[in-house]
Amino acid sequence: MSERFDFTGDELAPAYRAAVDAIEAGDLVVLPTDTVYGIAADAFKSDAVQRLLDAKGRGRDMPPPVLISVVESLDALATDVPDSGRKLCEEFWPGPLTVICHAQTSLMWDLGETQGTVALRVPDHENTRELLSRTGPLAVSSANLSGQPAALDVYDAEEQLADSVAVYLDGGLATGGQPSTIVDITGDTPHVVRLGALSLAQLRAVVPDVSTDLDNDEKPAEDEKPAEDVQAADETPVDDVKPAEDVQAADEEPVEDVKPAEDVQAADEEPVEDVKPAEDVQAADVTPVEDVKPAEDVKPADETPVEDEKPTEAAVEASKVEDKSEKPTEPDVRPAT
Repeated sequence: MSERFDFTGDELAPAYRAAVDAIEAGDLVVLPTDTVYGIAADAFKSDAVQRLLDAKGRGRDMPPPVLISVVESLDALATDVPDSGRKLCEEFWPGPLTVICHAQTSLMWDLGETQGTVALRVPDHENTRELLSRTGPLAVSSANLSGQPAALDVYDAEEQLADSVAVYLDGGLATGGQPSTIVDITGDTPHVVRLGALSLAQLRAVVPDVSTDLDNDEKPAEDEKPAEDVQAADETPVDDVKPAEDVQAADEEPVEDVKPAEDVQAADEEPVEDVKPAEDVQAADVTPVEDVKPAEDVKPADETPVEDEKPTEAAVEASKVEDKSEKPTEPDVRPAT
């Protein structure tokens, strides 16, 4: 059966005592941090760490970070820390920076499949740092089921984790709301593997050669969600659908059976009787009278085709230029197709 304690007032002794007892017993504690709520276990008790992973529904391939109370504990848990990585820790600790370091080989702990590394952070939460000073380093992951949003208050954490946690410390609403930024400092150059509350620009202001393979490297993790305008484009309300402008122009009151080409929209605005074929595309859409097909390049202006396929006066006159007495032959009467 889990217990909940106030972790905001001056009377914190009951909360500290309950949390320390739970950690020493190998149980789990939910506590507030400067980013989101975390679920904590004794980092040096392998069964407690496994209990933490089981509560979240995670495997050993996702080992939890370790929270420490002071910057000076860095060298006690990590080795071969480069100067650039140390600068980042000194600048942003306490704060939302997690660094991946080479772990001290002498440490007797089992956090999972760490490949000889450990992720460390000093939270910017005074009461939690005080608890860490009493318990020692804690394996801490975000207080949520794997795949669910991180809890921002103790009630959300309690709803997700229920009785898998022995003690819940209620520190109110988490002020940060974003996870920490994770930087790998196992190499010569710090490398960002997850952006969160700290941006790449903030990191590079301290160490200019910080690198990353992330696409949107200037955006915190919260901005990776689809933008509202993108979601709106996917939502198709049945009653309020309005086609795009170019689609509307194609759908505007087609004249009887004449269907203009998609790119020739202006022809739709003219009455049927006075429709004049426009260039090559419109001529193909207009059905001439008595099967007479006008030539592609010849545009008769307001001429009415004569029955029995007789040529117009202009065409007859043009054919008599060479010989006025000669009658035009049929090939001259019929327009080219």
